[in-house]
Amino acid sequence: MSDERPGLLDGAIWPAENTKLFGHEDAAAFLAQSYHSGKSHHALLIEGPSGIGKATLAFRFANHVLSHPDPAGAPELMADPDPGSPVTRQIVAGASHNLLYLARPVDEKTGKQKSAITVDEVRRAGKFFSQTSGTGNWRIVIIDPADDMNRSAANAILKILEEPPKRALFLLISHAPGKLLPTIRSRCLPLKLSPLGDEALGAALAHLGVRVDDSDLLAAANGSVGEALKLVNYGGGEIIAAYNEVLASQGPSARKAMHRLADALSGKESDTIFEFFSSHVGDDLMGKARAAAMAGQVAAAERLSRLHSDIIERLAVSDAYNLDRKQTILSILGDIKQPGP
Repeated sequence: MSDERPGLLDGAIWPAENTKLFGHEDAAAFLAQSYHSGKSHHALLIEGPSGIGKATLAFRFANHVLSHPDPAGAPELMADPDPGSPVTRQIVAGASHNLLYLARPVDEKTGKQKSAITVDEVRRAGKFFSQTSGTGNWRIVIIDPADDMNRSAANAILKILEEPPKRALFLLISHAPGKLLPTIRSRCLPLKLSPLGDEALGAALAHLGVRVDDSDLLAAANGSVGEALKLVNYGGGEIIAAYNEVLASQGPSARKAMHRLADALSGKESDTIFEFFSSHVGDDLMGKARAAAMAGQVAAAERLSRLHSDIIERLAVSDAYNLDRKQTILSILGDIKQPGP
């Protein structure tokens, strides 16, 4: 993870700096044409799986708007951001007076991102609008991801969305829009982005200087550049193999495999791979629950669904309260291996 950009994966490009967008050309064209028409919505909810380019699209659109403040004179297609333009330089440096980026703040004591976007962060938006109200410029707020807002923060942003300032644009990024307040969703225009296809994913990784020759590894990324980087640069492929070994083994061999996996996930600087593991376990259990339901095995499907919900909650609690990660992992692996009724 970058020291300068908390949450940025090794090998990734900060979205504000990324001059290329892959696989979302239709969405980009829709945004540019809507803006040119003068009928663009004041709040956009950019939805889709993590790591597919939602933040890159948001910054790209913000750059487009700030570079062409008159919608009627704006081009109907977005060009790649110009790294040499004053607008781009200010956005990249976080020095633009017309753009506010809100994400989980960093805890000064630990140096790590906090578990939620707090109301104090959202209050920065109120101050941002009050300070720029007389400029006549566009004022853009990007919230990344909006799913991370706690209840107080969500209610605070809702009040602004209900009575938005003139020439204000909100770009809410969401990995799981179901987590957002329905009242927030109702005030936003949804823009759904799909996982990248193989060609777009390969091009995006090549842009980062990453080459993946293993087709199984590429398939495991599920169309996400972020997941691909975790697989390649963080040992995600080895974690999946170790998890499968735990599921396949029995007796003393299983216990040894569980401890090896738990040790790998609870070491120093293991937050990213722990998050990857948590996501993989959730996807695995839900996939098995769906397969059981399709096969008419209702009891098994219900058990797996309950187990999924319970384990995801326990993993989140362990992470939020800094509990003994190894013991948490051993406990959930034991529950996963425990045969159901």
